[in-house]
Amino acid sequence: MYNIFQSGIRYIKYWITASNGKGHGIHSPFVFELVTGVLQDERVFYAYANIEQQRALLLHNQQLLEVNDLGAGSKAGTHQQRKVSEVAARSLKPPKYAQLLFRMIQHYSCNQVLELGTCLGITTSYLAAASTEVSVTTMEGVTAYAKQAQSVFEALDLKNIQLVAGNFDHTLHQVLNSTTLFDFVFIDGNHRLEPTVRYFNQILPNLHANSIVVMDDIHWSKEMEQAWETVQQHPSVSLTIDLFFIGIVFFRSEQKEKEHFTIRF
Repeated sequence: MYNIFQSGIRYIKYWITASNGKGHGIHSPFVFELVTGVLQDERVFYAYANIEQQRALLLHNQQLLEVNDLGAGSKAGTHQQRKVSEVAARSLKPPKYAQLLFRMIQHYSCNQVLELGTCLGITTSYLAAASTEVSVTTMEGVTAYAKQAQSVFEALDLKNIQLVAGNFDHTLHQVLNSTTLFDFVFIDGNHRLEPTVRYFNQILPNLHANSIVVMDDIHWSKEMEQAWETVQQHPSVSLTIDLFFIGIVFFRSEQKEKEHFTIRF
């Protein structure tokens, strides 16, 4: 479960031990290029304003949603009725990180994208808006969230999103049964150890050597830290980057030695 005090302690530890985020002292050319070309990219892209306008509307939306939480609880609470504004304030990925995902998809020319955990659709919109070539499959276990997200996609006129509603335990295998190889996967669903690792392992056959997996909230709890460590140790993983709120996973076959970086962002 999420504990704000413990999360604060983990963040202080991360900030003290992480590289400064400017690329200094990073000896991997690939990671140096990621830091200088993507993490430090401060350009304001065309899609940002429209998506952030939708976020603002959600933050002021007082509609009540009937919620059946399938994961490890939520920062928005555990009660069954939640205001859209409450969910938006506590559960949406901040612009800084959603926009980073947008830039990664652009930078690495990722066309086939999978997201586990649509929530209200703001991060999904960033994924879909990154390129006209992008096709996003996004999955959400809470039906009320999925319906709200669909309204966001329609408002933004994003037609390259396929939304799959339902418990991941029932729907993920159906999505992965296709022959699609995903270039980019964002895992932001069930914040527990066993399901997170299971979903990662399920997705592996639908990845390729240049695929990127981003895991959300890797320091959200002890369980999520264990899940992150398990993924780091997987034989197919060659490189991981810890940005505290998200972890980035690469499978670069040309990289012979496994590496891990913790970088301030």
